[in-house]
Amino acid sequence: MMDDSSIAVLRSLIAAGESGETAVQNCFADAVGALGGLVEHHAYRPCDIPVIDEFTSGLLLPTEERVSVLGRFPGTGGGRSLILFAHPDSEPATDTDRWSKAPFAGLISEGRIYGWGVADDRAGVAIMVDAMATLHRRGIMLAGDVILASTPSKRQARGVSALLHSGLTADAALYLHPAESGAGTGEIKAVTCGQLTFRLRIEGKAPPTTEPLQTGFAHLAINPITKAQSLMSALAAFDEERSSRVFHPLIHQAVGRSTNLMISSISSGDTDLSARMSLTCEIGAAISFPPGEGLNDIKTAVEAALAKAVADDPWLTLHPPLLAWDTGTAAAEVRLDHPFFVTAKEAVRAATGTEPVCNPMHTGSDIRNPIVQKGIPTLGLGPLCGNLSQNGQHDEWVDLADYRNAVLATADIIQKWCTPSHGRQ
Repeated sequence: MMDDSSIAVLRSLIAAGESGETAVQNCFADAVGALGGLVEHHAYRPCDIPVIDEFTSGLLLPTEERVSVLGRFPGTGGGRSLILFAHPDSEPATDTDRWSKAPFAGLISEGRIYGWGVADDRAGVAIMVDAMATLHRRGIMLAGDVILASTPSKRQARGVSALLHSGLTADAALYLHPAESGAGTGEIKAVTCGQLTFRLRIEGKAPPTTEPLQTGFAHLAINPITKAQSLMSALAAFDEERSSRVFHPLIHQAVGRSTNLMISSISSGDTDLSARMSLTCEIGAAISFPPGEGLNDIKTAVEAALAKAVADDPWLTLHPPLLAWDTGTAAAEVRLDHPFFVTAKEAVRAATGTEPVCNPMHTGSDIRNPIVQKGIPTLGLGPLCGNLSQNGQHDEWVDLADYRNAVLATADIIQKWCTPSHGRQ
């Protein structure tokens, strides 16, 4: 069991969460300052960040000002640099009456610490600080620069991308976030699938009648749901064709295929008017794809598959469906033989006593940001967690023993990567 002093930063971040993101960031800044780090505040607006290979519709992109906080620890010179980043923002605190434990008290029970946002991502923010504190207690002098970055991320906040596009760079980056997969610190994120989400709006035509109940005239109408079914069949055929030729070894090994297209929603008509023909139908869908494929190539392929289905249907040819692309994130990866992955693997093995595994199935992971935006090799790791508030659950927790594993692994990664004496220069 960890003593209270070893999780003091984590508990203070949980408590600060009750007052909001600014309080969390101030808590992080104070902790960095106490270790002798140089603290910087960077204000930005997510809508102003010129991200590469990523988009979201203008209606979804936030316009309010956000603040990222940096803690710089300059090295003595001659070593490789490292960015560590995590996000201070969490889900809005709602339904806290469902919690059996006070959500902002950082209570400990049966080897777990509980708190709103502790697994998403207050623990990640605290691990950065505690890892540096561990190295300070060991008296380690690092040759390379270390930058700790607490960067807003949720709901298109784009915090780390804002820093990267303002000039922040390093030889590698480590994203610290508890493992949603349930594997804990024994898992390293080195691959993240890309994803596109889109909507199709299909028009229909009412039957030629003024009767309020239209069922008897249905054959004279154009049912948009039927037309939507033909488009969904075309998308399913497109998905199967892709799955037969698109291949990524790690993703395929994990789930048996390397790409997927999912119809996630269908909206049409009024359940209180079942005898009335609907005039429109809207489909929501998402497609995931592996590293090596680009956003624009996937968009072009989807559009071509839909265009073929439209051309085969006289109604759709005259009334083509409206295709709206909502969001897109690029795929990214770090090769398992890359020196940074090897360093991380050795550190995780030493901390956990087990052989680390690579999780390639966390779509849209924030490890993509430094890789895609600036070509910085980036990995992710974090402790065992559960009951995340973002999944509509309560009593969010992080395993304390594995939290310590994550701290030790992170400290070891920093030391081995940034210090030439460890044979990595």
